[in-house]
Amino acid sequence: MLESRSDGAMEVPPPVVVRLPPPTTLLTHGSSSGSSDGGGWPGLGIGSGHQRQRQRITAGWKPQPQKLRRQARSVVGASAGVAGVAAAAASQQPQASLDSFAARGRAEGRSGMQGCRGAGSGDAPRLTLGLPESARGLALCMGGGGGAFFGGVGASKAISLWPFSLRGRKPAGDDGSGKKRVLIMMSNTGGGHRASAEALKQAFTEKHGKDYEILIEDMWMDHTPPPFCDMPKSYSFLVQHSFLWWASYVVMQPKWVHVPYLRAAHAFIGKAIGEAFDRFNPDLVVSVHPMMQHVPLQVLRSRIQSKLMQPINFATVVTDFTTCHNTWFHAGVTRCFVPTDFCRELGRANGLSSEQLVQHGLPIRPVFSKPLPPKPRIKARLGLPKNVPAVLLVGGGEGMGKLEDTVDEMAGTLGGKVQAVVICGRNKQLLQRLQSKRYESGMHVTPVGFVNNIHEYMGAADAIITKAGPGTIAEALIAGLPILLNGNVPCQEEGNIPFVVDNKVGAFETRPKRIARILDQWLDPSFATEFAQMAARSKALGRPEAVYKIVDDLASLAQVPDYKHGPASVRLLAT
Repeated sequence: MLESRSDGAMEVPPPVVVRLPPPTTLLTHGSSSGSSDGGGWPGLGIGSGHQRQRQRITAGWKPQPQKLRRQARSVVGASAGVAGVAAAAASQQPQASLDSFAARGRAEGRSGMQGCRGAGSGDAPRLTLGLPESARGLALCMGGGGGAFFGGVGASKAISLWPFSLRGRKPAGDDGSGKKRVLIMMSNTGGGHRASAEALKQAFTEKHGKDYEILIEDMWMDHTPPPFCDMPKSYSFLVQHSFLWWASYVVMQPKWVHVPYLRAAHAFIGKAIGEAFDRFNPDLVVSVHPMMQHVPLQVLRSRIQSKLMQPINFATVVTDFTTCHNTWFHAGVTRCFVPTDFCRELGRANGLSSEQLVQHGLPIRPVFSKPLPPKPRIKARLGLPKNVPAVLLVGGGEGMGKLEDTVDEMAGTLGGKVQAVVICGRNKQLLQRLQSKRYESGMHVTPVGFVNNIHEYMGAADAIITKAGPGTIAEALIAGLPILLNGNVPCQEEGNIPFVVDNKVGAFETRPKRIARILDQWLDPSFATEFAQMAARSKALGRPEAVYKIVDDLASLAQVPDYKHGPASVRLLAT
């Protein structure tokens, strides 16, 4: 400890001296330098100055919080280094005396700056390291730390030579509440990824109460630097220009393309992803997006191997039904949850083992597993005519597709035999146009915007018209609805079409006039038996329990690291 002298200066303890074998290099920085002539052994010097006149600091220097944090880390690092060197010195006897570490920079009382003084001045602590010739080849365990002087108003900078913050870091997930923390990574490229993340969060809350803290983060948009943070914004443009989306999807499909690309991306966004992991401090990381495997896994493995993080598990929850991009699958995950046999085979083809692949189904919001009142009561609650069959038209979160043309054709073909409920999502123009229309045929049309009770509208419907999005298909299956697919996003949703058609739970048609004719056939009394069987097959394919099974498995993964698979395995390899 530094003691005060009568003249106001601080009494500084003598330096700690140890010998250090080559090939250690001399460490110097800024305005301090040093040398050693102890038998040709290089030396390491660490110096820190103190302020004789504290008022000179506050008079002309306004500290910045970021610099103060760096300075604090320097002091803690230097202290840790001295303690480690002292422990190492206990097993070695110093032999030849060493020249002291010389430091330039003199005390400037008028400017309020005290620099690092050279050895023998008695004004600053200093540390020189070295080992005798006989110590060559011996194992040496020692701590190290460093810091530079904290300047005042003089031309000097506070530089942290200790690279890591030594603030007491709690074990992963330990925020004092005893909760385990699960980080779910998604990106707003379409509504399906966020819907899956919300479904997992709701199921966690329902099954495990307050034992888990669930965080949902858009990692691309909120935790990467430009231009990467702007990539999700291009999704709507690309899917509306199908050739561009097809080209980007196909080009990135081969491993020899997307693996090098994502490794290169790691150089630009890896640090930001690592900072996010530090901020959220998760016990488990879950990805529900195909572009959130490779870079986060690389960051996690590196940080766990370097002991900057506790070993944790990483899980992927695939939210595509059949046609899955290869970026969904990474052999470095702990578990990969897939909805169908087709996805399981894709996972195996991409190097995942049977132990890593788990098949439960698609995670759909728990509310779909709850029983609903009879159809007439739901219709009355929603303000719909109770005795008229209802067809639900869904355009996704953006209200995409030829919804208006389809409603017009339905009105001309079916007239008052059916009512249409149109979910316009965020497409306000479509909503306003449909609200202003009146159909002479007498067909009742109920347009609504973005809704949170889609399960009630599905419970009131007799059939659904939608694009081939996996989430809406899975919800319609749970509701037991015949499905009429009217479009798809190229590549990633193409495989969902044969899934619906081959399982005899619906049809595929993009032309509004023919869609109206198919509905006319389905709702004809002569087709009633086949229509009922179609609805029963749809109900049988639904997996309302899938989200609960996935959550139970994820809860287990948050408890204990798996050292066989996933990022935690690097810690076992390191030992």
